[in-house]
Amino acid sequence: MSLFLLLSFFGLSMLGIPLAVALALGGVATLWLYTSMPMDLLSQTMFSSMNSFLLVAVPLFILVGAVMERGRVAERIFDFAEAIVGWLPGGLGHVNVISSVIFSGVSGSSVADIASVGAIEIKAMERHGFPKGYAVGMTLCTATLSSIIPPSILVVIAGSIANVSIGTLLVAGLVPGLFIAFAFLVFNHFYSVYFGYNPPTPFNFRLVVITGLRAILPMLTPLILIIGIASGLFTPTEAAAVAVVYVAVLGILVYRTLPLSEIPEILISTARISGTILFIAATSQLAAWIFTYDGLPEKVADLMQAMSLGPLTGMLVIFVFLLIIGIFMEAIPAMFILIPVLMPPVQALGIDPIHFLIITVMTLTLGLVTPPVGVCLFAAAQVANMKVEDVIRGSLAPMAVLTLAIFALVLFPILTLGPIRLLGMY
Repeated sequence: MSLFLLLSFFGLSMLGIPLAVALALGGVATLWLYTSMPMDLLSQTMFSSMNSFLLVAVPLFILVGAVMERGRVAERIFDFAEAIVGWLPGGLGHVNVISSVIFSGVSGSSVADIASVGAIEIKAMERHGFPKGYAVGMTLCTATLSSIIPPSILVVIAGSIANVSIGTLLVAGLVPGLFIAFAFLVFNHFYSVYFGYNPPTPFNFRLVVITGLRAILPMLTPLILIIGIASGLFTPTEAAAVAVVYVAVLGILVYRTLPLSEIPEILISTARISGTILFIAATSQLAAWIFTYDGLPEKVADLMQAMSLGPLTGMLVIFVFLLIIGIFMEAIPAMFILIPVLMPPVQALGIDPIHFLIITVMTLTLGLVTPPVGVCLFAAAQVANMKVEDVIRGSLAPMAVLTLAIFALVLFPILTLGPIRLLGMY
């Protein structure tokens, strides 16, 4: 059953049928051929996957990112980042990283990062002597931080699929995200010094204060979310609702950069994106039911145990597997399909589920920046007005840094688990 479903899914996908539709058609065909399950139960199975309070956080965080983007908050964040690190050797490359880190704590979406602050980062780096290919490559790869640092939409989805504490999972992604950002900073420093890009400008403390005051209110968003979730003051879904109200007040009343006339368009766009994600959730639930009915998770667990894999070796095997899958499949459908299948083997091998889920999210985010299905790759090419091939060529080095940083996090789970244990969340 599982093999027929997978072959049907990949065959239909190669014909150009959308992934969610291909998965649904393959699932229906599998059940019709191999089981006597009444077809009217399909709708109930699919609806149950969307009938989740936790998943309500997804459209809310999407709405937060949309409001921030339309409210032109990115400029304030970029100016502050430039004042902090723009004076260092390779400063504008550092600004690229820091502004993505700050925006990550606001939007939770890599595509939103490229669409808003990405264009500013590319133009500024070009203006200071960086080659356009390198500027676009750094912008593309640093945008993945928004899918790791809380409030990451992908982390929320992964937690809801695995039925683990989303609050704990969100906080667990903070240090790994900062570790990857640090790896980008180190790489950019040596790259810039070697090629002599962007000579340093004097540090201006007054400018730091001025830009910091202009950006302080939007930068409070991730702080409110993390403190609220970690303290138990509100759930991740309630935190998303609080964030929506907060950023809407900033855009409409405080900065007055978000006209009320744009609100309907923002809501419609959010509904479309959310509908796509929830439809994937529904069809993936059908596939997950088939895999469970067919005993696929147990078979995978038995196979990995028969290979005598330890926790570290098992995690490395899963990392390589996810790396390959992420190239050919978008992150969200890949998580809905693979997490239910891989969770039993992970637990059987003694791998920590929180560590596994964070590594899964980070590894699949590589698929956002690689062909042929990299959503961020095509977004970056559009923003920079470049050919996709040129963007790929310019992003090879930053992409290698990103891959090596995730590999290091696989080897050292303490970076993922240590902070949540210190906070008493795990």
